[in-house]
Amino acid sequence: MKTKNTVMEEIDLLELAKALVRRWWALVLAVVIFGMAAFGYTYFLIDPLYKSSALLYVNNSDISLGSTSFSISSADLTAAQKLVNTYIVILKSRTALNEVKSRANLDYSYEELKGMISAAPVNSTEVFEVVVTSKDPAEAERIANTIASILPDKISDIVSGSDVRIVDYAVIASHRSSPSYTRNTAIGMIIGLIISAIVIIIAYLMDDNIRSEDYLTQTYPDIPLLAVIPDMVGSKHSGGYYGYRYGGYGYGDYEYQRPSKKPKEETAKKEEISAQVDKSLPKQSQNKRA
Repeated sequence: MKTKNTVMEEIDLLELAKALVRRWWALVLAVVIFGMAAFGYTYFLIDPLYKSSALLYVNNSDISLGSTSFSISSADLTAAQKLVNTYIVILKSRTALNEVKSRANLDYSYEELKGMISAAPVNSTEVFEVVVTSKDPAEAERIANTIASILPDKISDIVSGSDVRIVDYAVIASHRSSPSYTRNTAIGMIIGLIISAIVIIIAYLMDDNIRSEDYLTQTYPDIPLLAVIPDMVGSKHSGGYYGYRYGGYGYGDYEYQRPSKKPKEETAKKEEISAQVDKSLPKQSQNKRA
C-alpha cells in the first residue's frame, strides 16, 4: 500500500508541475503585473528617507555614577559597552531631546523625534554612532550635529567624570536610505508568482474532468478499462461527423453533403421551376411529354 500511495503522490506532483507549465503565461503575466504594481507603489506613494550619522567617543577614565565608581581601560570592552548603553539612554531622554528640538528649531513631538534617532556601539568599541532618519537630508544632518554638540555637556552634567568627544560630524546624505526600488519590485514579483501558482494549483485540484485514459489507468490500476469513447468533435481532423475531413466531410476528396434542413421548401422550389419550364416549352413538346 505504501508503494502504491508513493507512486500516486509522485504522479500527482508530476501532473501538478505539468499544469503549472501549461499555464506559464499566467505565471509570467502575474509576475509582471505585481512587479510593476510594487514599483509604482514604491515610486509614487512611499516617501524617500535619508540618514545622517555622527560618531562620538567615550574616553577611558575613572568615573563615578552616583555613589558607585568604576574604571574603564582599553582592554575592558565589556565595561565600555555598558557605558555606551548608559549614554544612549541619556541621549533619548526627554530632557535631552527637548533641548535638541529648541536648538534645531524642530516641530516634532518628543515621540516623533525619538523615533527618528537611533544609536548603537560600533563593533563593540568605545565609539558609538548616532543615526538620524528624516525625509529631508538637510534636516537629518542638522539634527545629528545638534545631538553631537549638546550630548557631551548633557552627559557630563549627569555622569560625574565622564568624557565624551566628537569623532566625526554628520554630513548631508547624497543618496536615499530607503525605500529600495529593486528590493520592493522583486518582492512584488515573488508575491505575484506565489499567488498565481496557488490559483493554478487550486483550479487544477478542483477540476474533476477526466481528460485521458492514462489518468484512469494510473489512478485506478486495479479497475480494468472496458472501453474508450473517441472524441468525434474535438479532434483536429474531425469535421463534426465520423471520419477525417479533407476539404469537407468524409474521406479523400469526396465531400459529403449534409441533408437539407428544409426539404419542403426545396421541393416546392423545384416544382415551381418545373412549372415555369413547362410554360416556356411549345405545346407540341408538352403533348409529347404528356
